[in-house]
This record gives sequence, structure tokens and C-alpha cells, in this order.
Amino acid sequence: MIAMQYEIRLPSNYDMDVVRERVRTRGHALDRFEGLGFKAYLIRDTTYAPFYVWNTSAGMANFLYRGGGFQAILADFGRPEVRHWPGVAFLRGGAATARYAARTITRLAPEANPIDVVAGIELRESPGLHSAAVGVDPRTWEVVRFELREEHPGEEGVFEVLHLSEPELADITAG
Repeated sequence: MIAMQYEIRLPSNYDMDVVRERVRTRGHALDRFEGLGFKAYLIRDTTYAPFYVWNTSAGMANFLYRGGGFQAILADFGRPEVRHWPGVAFLRGGAATARYAARTITRLAPEANPIDVVAGIELRESPGLHSAAVGVDPRTWEVVRFELREEHPGEEGVFEVLHLSEPELADITAG
């Protein structure tokens, strides 16, 4: 599993209905994409920030480099920084739908042993959880925790899910 996200920050006066329409008309294009566990099409304020969980690096490469869809982002918004985290944990929750997403990124303390940190990661089922994924970037030693939820989790910085493509959701396994 590989978690991946890019954020496209749009001007404060940008009409987010343009993004909503883009997702409404194009979001289904990845509903059967090989190697993709899921893609959550996310917005918050004036930010478009899709989050992906890939089952294979080949699927991720096909999307980014081989004409599998990223070329539309390049054409419309330019080339964003694409963050990615090798996966260490995944949990499929009981909720059938995902309307909101929460992401937490934590940098490991310099003295923290990453082996101990990863060994201590637990994901637990909770009401309204669609799925949860955790990954670690070994370049920056940041841990990302990403949750898709049926209801708003009541915290700040939550994304709205406009569409969820989940062609290989059942096949996701973590590190």
C-alpha cells in the first residue's frame, strides 16, 4: 500500500463549483483503475486535495507518468508536489459511504525509533468509519493518518469528499 496526496491551493476568490463540476463529470474515470485501492476527491475552503491509496506502485506510476489521468491535473493546474507515504496500517470500517475525510501528519521526534513507532500504530473500528490508512515518509519521518468518515468528525481542517473511487478497496493491505 502506498498513500499519496497532492494539494492544489486555489485563489481565495476561486469558484469551487468549478472543482465540484470537474469531479462530477470526471470523477468516475478512476472507478475501475488498476492498482488503485481508492481515491477520495477532497475539497476544503479553496483547496482541492485528492487522497489516494494505491495497491501497487505500478498503478501509481501509470497514473502519474503513463497517461493514466494525472495529465489533466498538469494541464489545468500545473504540476503540484505529490507527497507519498509507504503504508504501514489499513483498516476497512463498517460505514458504506464516506462524506468527510480527516488527515493528521505528525513528524517523529529526532530521538524516536521508527521501528517502535510503527509497531505501536493501531487502527480501531469506530462508528461511521469507512476506512483508515497510516503511512510513513522515510525522507521526512512524518506519519500520516487518514480517515474517511460517514459523518463530520467535529474537528477543524476536515475535507469534504466529493466522490470516492474504490476499484480495489477490498484488496488493500498494508506494509
